Amino acid sequence: MPTPKIGAAAALAQLPGWTAADGRDAIAKEFRFADFNAAFAFMTRVALHAEKHDHHPEWFNVYNRVEVTLATHDAGGVTQKDLALARFMDEMAGK
Repeated sequence: MPTPKIGAAAALAQLPGWTAADGRDAIAKEFRFADFNAAFAFMTRVALHAEKHDHHPEWFNVYNRVEVTLATHDAGGVTQKDLALARFMDEMAGK
C-alpha cells in the first residue's frame, strides 16, 4: 500500500527554505557548502539515511552546491516520507 500523499503545499508550510518544484507535486531546495568535500559529506550522510529508510532523493551536485527534489514516486507526490527526509537534510546541513 502506497504512503498517503500530503501534497507539496502541506509540506512547505512546515519546511522553511524549501520551494515547490515546477510542474509536479514535489519539493525542492538548493544547499550550499564551503567546498566540494562538505557537499559530498552531506550527500553521503543523506544517502546512508535514505537507504536505511528506502526513500531516495533526486539530486544534482556541482562543486559546493547540491540541488534536491523530493517526491514519493509510488504515491505520485509529496508524502510524510519526503517531509521526514527534508527535515533530516536540513539538520545535516545545519539549517
